[in-house]
Amino acid sequence: MTRRELREHCFKMLFSVDFYTTGEEAKAQMQQYFQSPEEDDTAEDGSLQVVHKVAAGEKDREYLSTRTADVVDKIEEIDAKIDEVAAGWKTKRMGKVELTILRLAVYEMLYDDTIPEKVSVNEAVELAKKFGGNESPAFVNGVLAKFIPKEEKKEESKEDQEA
Repeated sequence: MTRRELREHCFKMLFSVDFYTTGEEAKAQMQQYFQSPEEDDTAEDGSLQVVHKVAAGEKDREYLSTRTADVVDKIEEIDAKIDEVAAGWKTKRMGKVELTILRLAVYEMLYDDTIPEKVSVNEAVELAKKFGGNESPAFVNGVLAKFIPKEEKKEESKEDQEA
C-alpha cells in the first residue's frame, strides 16, 4: 500500500474511536476493521466504484494497528494541543471527520520524524476534501498551519517572494 492509502485506512480506523467509552475498547474494535467486507457504491456516471476495501498484507496491518493504537494512546495530549491553537473551536465542538483528520495529522507532525510537516498538512487537506464538507479543507489547513514553526513559515515566505 502507498503511504496515502495507509493514511486513509488509518483515518477510517481512528474515526470510530469516539464511539467507544475507553481507548482499550476502541483499539479492540479497530481490529475488526480488517474483517470488514468490501463496500461499493454507484458513482454519478452510473459506474460501480469500490469505496472500501481492506486488501492489506501482514506488514500493512501491523503498521495500521500500531499507528492507530499510538494515536489513541495520545488522544488527550493531541486534543489539548489542538485546543491551544484552534481559536474559537474546542475539540468537543468539532465535526468528527475534521477532528479525526486533525488528530492524525498532529500525531504525524509531533511524533513521526519520518514525515515532513508540510506533507502531513497536505495529506490532511486531501483527506478533508475526500471525507469532509465544503469548509473542511480550509478549516483543517488553518488549524494545522499553526503547528508549523515560525522559522519554516518565514523561509516559505522568502521563497515565495524570490519566485
